[in-house]
Amino acid sequence: MNQSERYNRYALCREMLETPAVIRRLDTAEIEKIRLESDRVLLSGEGSSRIFPAKRLVAQALRGGWPVRVYTEAALQAMEYSLRGYHVFVTSNSGRTAEGVGLIRHLRSEDSTDERSGAPAAITGIAAHDDTPIVRESDSRIVLQCGPEDAVAATKSVMEQALVYDLLFRNILGFPPPERSSLADLMGEVLRSDLPESLVTPMVKAPLVYFAGRNDGVAEELTLKTNEITRKRADFLEGTYAVHGVEEVMRADETVVLVDPYPSQEEKFRQVLCDGVGMKVIAIAPRDTIFPTIRVPDAGELTPYLLLAAGWNLLVEVGLAAGIDLDKPQRARKVGNELTE
Repeated sequence: MNQSERYNRYALCREMLETPAVIRRLDTAEIEKIRLESDRVLLSGEGSSRIFPAKRLVAQALRGGWPVRVYTEAALQAMEYSLRGYHVFVTSNSGRTAEGVGLIRHLRSEDSTDERSGAPAAITGIAAHDDTPIVRESDSRIVLQCGPEDAVAATKSVMEQALVYDLLFRNILGFPPPERSSLADLMGEVLRSDLPESLVTPMVKAPLVYFAGRNDGVAEELTLKTNEITRKRADFLEGTYAVHGVEEVMRADETVVLVDPYPSQEEKFRQVLCDGVGMKVIAIAPRDTIFPTIRVPDAGELTPYLLLAAGWNLLVEVGLAAGIDLDKPQRARKVGNELTE
């Protein structure tokens, strides 16, 4: 992907290529004002506002043995939980997502006089627009700085939401901030990388694309982006689920994209998927694998950002090769379920 007319005519590509600048220039003053009101944290939101930003942070917290318990759940299911005594973050690019607004109002109303069940949840709203319900009705707020997105598929806002969580919790816990300038440089390289036709063509022809990887939001977010960008059916296979029975219904004309596969399981994937099913398998990883691989730099804890960016690059090439108008899906909307009141 580059600045040529082939890509620049689409808002989707322009917004993807704006992401490194969003990362580099982010003003952290508003983020640094947030104070954590509990060691129990729930990160909520819908679709792209939750999948990568929240799940990446949950995985990071568990790997790092953080002294806070971080969970994530979509808003409607979160309403079924007892969240008194939690600090709840509700993220929505538009600030008007109906489920997120509903969760905030639910937390404001439930058992407000029953002190035995703990203090009411503290709520932080994160949105790209200031005068919106998710910002107005929260105890504290963060307004995103990435600017408006014209493409239906969220891209630069997803990265900023993830980075906001990263910066916020590192600041609260006294950890060093991420090297944003380096991340921005590396992401620019990944987004502008030329991809060989041999990696793109199998996905163009595939009626269904599977993304297999960790439950850290990368593979799952790319599954959603495959629907939105390439108009193809896609499925997320967590961990090694791809070799635990689903192969029974896989077909040779389908494709699997392995996101940073476990080295110890690569041969098993080859035996089951390539030899057994006869399907094409490619990988996105910070190292070589036994499959055709899109390499990204190894950036330690920040590598998931680069894996996601590499997946964006791949999906753009697939969409263009398939003759898709990247900015005009037939059914998908920018705000999936907008508050109407």
